[in-house]
Amino acid sequence: MKIVILDGHSTNPGDLTWHELADYGTLEVYPQSSNEQALERAQGAAGLLTNKVALRKPQLDQLPDLRYIGILATGYNLVDLTACEKRGIAVTNIPGYSSHSVCQMTFALILNLTNHLVHHNRLVIDRSWSHSNQPCLIEGSMIELAGLKLGLVGFGQIAQEVAKVALAFGMRVHATTLHPERYRQDWPQVRFGDLAQLRHDCDIISLHCPLKEETAGLVDRAFLLAMKPGALLINTARGQVVDESAVAAALHAEELAGYAADVLGTEPPAPDHPLLDAPHCFLTPHIAWGTLAARRRLIAVALDNLRSFVEGGRKNRLV
Repeated sequence: MKIVILDGHSTNPGDLTWHELADYGTLEVYPQSSNEQALERAQGAAGLLTNKVALRKPQLDQLPDLRYIGILATGYNLVDLTACEKRGIAVTNIPGYSSHSVCQMTFALILNLTNHLVHHNRLVIDRSWSHSNQPCLIEGSMIELAGLKLGLVGFGQIAQEVAKVALAFGMRVHATTLHPERYRQDWPQVRFGDLAQLRHDCDIISLHCPLKEETAGLVDRAFLLAMKPGALLINTARGQVVDESAVAAALHAEELAGYAADVLGTEPPAPDHPLLDAPHCFLTPHIAWGTLAARRRLIAVALDNLRSFVEGGRKNRLV
């Protein structure tokens, strides 16, 4: 069985190992693959592991030996599940491995917007504080989290971790999800409601929904205008969930008080991306999932998924 990892560098830049996967066949690991390289490298492979390389029907049709795709992530929008199901190709993903890490980044983004951490650090490094007569140099209005309303769009594993931390900060947590009845008993502290109410009421909105047809472009101009004045928006979900041009315009017009995201619609972004020069905008390069602990868990689950497939099981099967 030929197994090919098409883009292993982001998951394992060299501080971890893939060697146990080789127990199940001949293993080839590539740090990155363009679409053209991926198709060439995947020839003859029965198993493919991918993080960011898209596998759509046109590519799948050219891979007659393929029987298994292991997605090295939780999201699965880059793989054509319908085409895989018709072909009998098993597809797995890795849910839950990064929940703690993404929760941590969510609050890093929130705290930077509310405490202006990067700005205040710069005041120290560039000697502004040294040349000031102020023992405490505060620039910009800082915001206390206790008592604020945090709105969670989606209530999966990551959002639930965020809710725990928010409650510890003394925040009031609101959430919108397709099936609130599943959570009300275990989460009596969380107020579940519809998206319109959440936008209207919440001081901070944090996106934790998967990228699907119905969530693409969810945060558009109308969504932003419906948000509470002075509200902040956080995105650790997917860049395509928001209309980034609309967000940039809202920031410039001071209709949105701040935007922080670890994801963008195109990664890496073009140099003229509208958010790169937007005010009150803090961006990180899709790193929330990438702690050593989370990546170690990811590889362990990827191994378990492949082992299950080889043994006839269905662990984390999408199709």
